[in-house]
Amino acid sequence: MQAFDEFDQTTRTELEAAAFRRLLAHLDDNKDVQNIDLMILADFCRNCLSKWLVSAAEARGETLDLEAARAHVYGMPYSEWKAHYQGEATPEQLAALEARQAQKRAKE
Repeated sequence: MQAFDEFDQTTRTELEAAAFRRLLAHLDDNKDVQNIDLMILADFCRNCLSKWLVSAAEARGETLDLEAARAHVYGMPYSEWKAHYQGEATPEQLAALEARQAQKRAKE
């Protein structure tokens, strides 16, 4: 059995890309998981993934429109996803997010 860093760069990139595609599919299958829940738990959300795609394109000298990246991550235009799947944040969610952000600020 091989360790991940023993694979050649092309294989590592392909495995990472496959895992990313699976993450997007998983998020698509679980639209009930709100972005705020992801932010509270893992400090990233679907919008973060979209922004990371834009940054990755820029690092390669390419341009990627943020709305196009969001459509890729969300599987539809962001405005459509928001209208169909994004609920209002509850006071509890907002408090939990603020607590998470306060923890991060305290570590800085």
